[in-house]
Amino acid sequence: MAPERYSITGNGPDLILIHGIGATRQVWDGVIGRLAPHFRCIAYDLPGHGVSEIPARPLSLDDLVADLAALQEHLGIASVHLAGHSLGGMIGPAYALRYPERVRSLGLISTAAFRSDEDRAKVRAVIDGMRARSVAADLGVLTARWFTDAFALRHPEVIAQRRQQVLDTDPEVFLNVFDIYAGTEMAPWLNRVSAPALVLTGAEDGGCNPHLNRQIAAALPDARLCIVPQVKHAILLEAPERVAEELLTFWRDRQMDG
Repeated sequence: MAPERYSITGNGPDLILIHGIGATRQVWDGVIGRLAPHFRCIAYDLPGHGVSEIPARPLSLDDLVADLAALQEHLGIASVHLAGHSLGGMIGPAYALRYPERVRSLGLISTAAFRSDEDRAKVRAVIDGMRARSVAADLGVLTARWFTDAFALRHPEVIAQRRQQVLDTDPEVFLNVFDIYAGTEMAPWLNRVSAPALVLTGAEDGGCNPHLNRQIAAALPDARLCIVPQVKHAILLEAPERVAEELLTFWRDRQMDG
């Protein structure tokens, strides 16, 4: 694992942060600033994202789990807290299912499971539209799904930066990981994920909505659900202080380190 692919901030128990589709580890910066006094925060770029090399072949969820395992092994960490956003919120539980002894807790942030046929069709339509036209052509549709109108008006620079992260991602990689997100259904195995989990999403997140997250929390053996009002999918950027606060409260209530 090349050192430039990850960054380490803070001191304390180890916490690995997993970003989502077409993002980079920088989307965690606002959260890390609040967690670093309590945790050793390790953020990394997924394959084909940020400074990571473009994969030689299409990726699968298993590949992303193996990549996370390589990072943990490279850093020599025996057990770790994990928090993932969107696709990262699927990688984390899949990793905890495969390596339960390595995971102390999970943060599932703005992710999805228990999707209906209609839910899946909507996601596929977005991907098919980008394949038919281009990622850049449909980027406005995505950012409208990710950010509330009020936040977009107040912080156009944040939207511009997030859009640029997508544009800087190889289109084939972007569509590949979007396919993984669309095709992953955690419902059949979530009840076998033993790590304590915080399930958190925005009240206005269309694709990873409260209805789905209530089912995720109910399926996990040990989970807390939190719905953040007036936030869409880009919760790490719209409400980093709330994400950090809920994670810290969750860990402290379960008397974990930090």
